[in-house]
Amino acid sequence: MNWQILMSGNPDGGGGGIVTLVWFGLIFVIMYLLLIRPQRKKQKEHDQLLQNLKKGDKVVTSGGMFGTIFAIDEERNRIVLKISNDTKLEFLKSSIAAKVEN
Repeated sequence: MNWQILMSGNPDGGGGGIVTLVWFGLIFVIMYLLLIRPQRKKQKEHDQLLQNLKKGDKVVTSGGMFGTIFAIDEERNRIVLKISNDTKLEFLKSSIAAKVEN
């Protein structure tokens, strides 16, 4: 049995296997450019945001809670948000979605 016939799926041995491989490679490149790369960029921006947070910053959590950073606990990866004068809540640092401008 001819190996090229098995790879191409065509008894003429026209090299269809290589064409199929090129198509899969092209599809992977398109998926990378449209899906993976933008997601990585967004994740890096979010990581940068979390690293630059400081006491007094106004933020919103991923759940929609607005507050001002009262304290940051790097060891436990948590942030204490001051919601009102007597209300302080503790959140995971990763739950901060964005900084809010006044």
